[in-house]
Amino acid sequence: MGKSNKSRRQDAAAAVVEAVDGGLAELIPDRDRARAWTLLIDGAPQSHVDLDDPAFLSFEYQRRLGHVIDLVAPPGKPVQVVHLGGGALTLARYVAATRPRSTQQVVERDAPLVQMVRRELPLDRNARIRVRSVDARDGLAKVPDGWADLVIADVFSGARTPAHLTSTEFLDEVRRALRPGGWYAANLADGPPLAHLRGQIATAAARFAELALVADPTVLRGKRFGNAVLVAADHPLPVAELTRRAASDPHPGRVEHGRTLRDFTGGATPVTDAAAVASPAPPASVFR
Repeated sequence: MGKSNKSRRQDAAAAVVEAVDGGLAELIPDRDRARAWTLLIDGAPQSHVDLDDPAFLSFEYQRRLGHVIDLVAPPGKPVQVVHLGGGALTLARYVAATRPRSTQQVVERDAPLVQMVRRELPLDRNARIRVRSVDARDGLAKVPDGWADLVIADVFSGARTPAHLTSTEFLDEVRRALRPGGWYAANLADGPPLAHLRGQIATAAARFAELALVADPTVLRGKRFGNAVLVAADHPLPVAELTRRAASDPHPGRVEHGRTLRDFTGGATPVTDAAAVASPAPPASVFR
């Protein structure tokens, strides 16, 4: 007789595997943390969640997005956040744990994935997290003008960011949803020759006054495929503090900003809806 969902969660040896819209979803137990899990889609790691400590961020890019959250508002101060892309709801859990009474909207189009995550990794009942299972841009369009302190874009379909989430028109919708003084952060993925990343920086620079980029130095040098976190706002960014936090991570990141970041674009032009393409697929070796 099969195990119940509850007993499966309690069995540290048991993975949970289900077909979802985005492919084959797997929740793999963390051998080092009693109630922690890693979410994979078609073998690609997506999220890590520790139900006992939702403020713990394991993945490199999620730690960097966590730094951004911490700089948007001090711990304990409620914020209003829009998450485009949900995964295992790791960052929404982080906000709820570190800033109780925050109000959050998560847009994750993969409804079967949302159901699996809610069932196997239940949210705190006091967390004010609303999940919409629609396309990210359609969900963003429903956010009231000036509602969000922070918009986080972390959307991947088949390990690629969809084209319609890479354009100036998309960023116009982000800006509309942000309050004055709000922040935008995006998880980007690229490898040599970094054409996608350069284009995304140029696109953000066409819509925001201030930018910073956090990434592994080897990624920025075009030596390997990896993630980079782009931060954008219309107010001065706390670059020195972001740099300090990124440098103290287990996998230290480098922060680029100002003229150095503008020069990094190498003359790339802003991306529009008419010319947008999805981000490049990662090489198979990335997940081995």
